[in-house]
Amino acid sequence: MQQQLPYARPPSKLSTLMELRVPLDWASLLYRAPQLAAAPKGDGRPVMLIPGYGADETSMQPLGRYLKYLQYDVYDWAQGRNRGDVEGDIQRVGQRVAEIHDARNGEAVTLIGWSLGGVSAREAARLFEVYVKEVITLGTPIIGGPKYTVVAKRFAESAKLNLDEFEKEVHARNSIGIKQPVTSIYSKGDGVVGWRASIDTYNPQARNIAVNSSHFGLGANGKVWHLIAEILAESSPEV
Repeated sequence: MQQQLPYARPPSKLSTLMELRVPLDWASLLYRAPQLAAAPKGDGRPVMLIPGYGADETSMQPLGRYLKYLQYDVYDWAQGRNRGDVEGDIQRVGQRVAEIHDARNGEAVTLIGWSLGGVSAREAARLFEVYVKEVITLGTPIIGGPKYTVVAKRFAESAKLNLDEFEKEVHARNSIGIKQPVTSIYSKGDGVVGWRASIDTYNPQARNIAVNSSHFGLGANGKVWHLIAEILAESSPEV
């Protein structure tokens, strides 16, 4: 077990203010359109998208349409709005991937989770290992739970959490490790989740990839989409 708690801190006030640049992330889809169109086609594997706190399936539909264009078999998480019930969501995600796994004749599912959705994706990979092929997270608070996010106080009050104690619980859980390939895509300009909290220091196979994006724009950023396409292609057999 990793003994020392990793260092992280909440985003700066300037980073939070810079979340107003979300339209620039959307615009990046336009100027990266040729690159996105030329990305390698997929192998038809199942990919499930998990939205962030307060968001529902519609937030990830643009990414889902792009992945369908690349010939992946895309599923949403079928839970509606993410209300922050992490423990319950982990079990529901596990049930969903088991159903997809069985419907696909034993094919494991790739999980892509945005923000808090990435926490559910990582935990589902840990607890339902046979059903999950790979995990990609976008701006996910891996370290500290909600402690290093701008919603820390509100989330702690609503869930009746002691943030310091919960950070230790999260650390212990993270220290168990994830066996599948795992990638954390993060932005140092993230104004919702402190970027250091998105660094996976627990899994030796983990890749941490920095991009220039707002937090709310991570799911609609041309660079992020192309990275996801490349990551999926790397772990796909030649077709």
